[in-house]
Amino acid sequence: MKYYIADAFTDTIFKGNPAGVCLPEVELDAGIMQNIAAENNLPETAFVVKNEGSYNLRWFTPKAEIDLCGHGTLGSAFIIMNFVDAETNEIRFNTRSGVLTVKRTGELYELDFPARKTRPAAVTAEMERAVGSAVLEAHMTNTDKDLIIVLESELQVKNAAVDLDRIRSLASHAVTITASGDGPDFVSRNFAPNLGIPEDPVTGSSHTGLIPFWAKRLNKEKMVAMQLSKRGGTLFCEDCGDRVKIAGKAALYLRGGNFSIGAYIRSRRKGENDGV
Repeated sequence: MKYYIADAFTDTIFKGNPAGVCLPEVELDAGIMQNIAAENNLPETAFVVKNEGSYNLRWFTPKAEIDLCGHGTLGSAFIIMNFVDAETNEIRFNTRSGVLTVKRTGELYELDFPARKTRPAAVTAEMERAVGSAVLEAHMTNTDKDLIIVLESELQVKNAAVDLDRIRSLASHAVTITASGDGPDFVSRNFAPNLGIPEDPVTGSSHTGLIPFWAKRLNKEKMVAMQLSKRGGTLFCEDCGDRVKIAGKAALYLRGGNFSIGAYIRSRRKGENDGV
């Protein structure tokens, strides 16, 4: 099984969000994929298997399989279009969130994702203690798994002293803090300690909720967003009603490894046969 690492939403290695991209020839057992993702210890490891004219795609954090991942999708498309099938400029991925497409235009890889609507939530003292500052608004996504917290300024988002133990109690998946930007249209940071990701460097999936939210606030369909993590990243966004488009660049960090999982699978099968 060939393995790559791509840094997504950047054109420079050691920036953006690193995604492991595994290319097994056949579908693997979910337990094996989870073990590989834990061993890689990256924010996401993507597993991509060719399926006639499309690809099956699954994403795993070090702790769990997830329903949607932006940088893992972008990284997978980047690897396929540059190192597997360089003739293609559009890919269809079959995922737990339906069919997702990625188009290449120049240096940009454009993701077409379902939009996530948001609903207002009550601001609590626990939220303010979790992010270390006053909270203007709070909103839950329609999945009821992710919380968006609105702060006053880009500087507050950048300098927020987040308490991860308190963040864990606010949402089952992730908490995003956001504000309008001084240069970009809006900025954010994303925290998912319940999924084994203290702070995610650049989060495509969170922008499926942020894009409709800020499009309405700013009265703009096309926007530029920045995620203000230590690594940082830039996302080119478009609100399309029930869908959103998220585009970014990618850079290759690692190419060429072959996982030695055959012996592991055989040993597990032998153990099962021996009653171990």
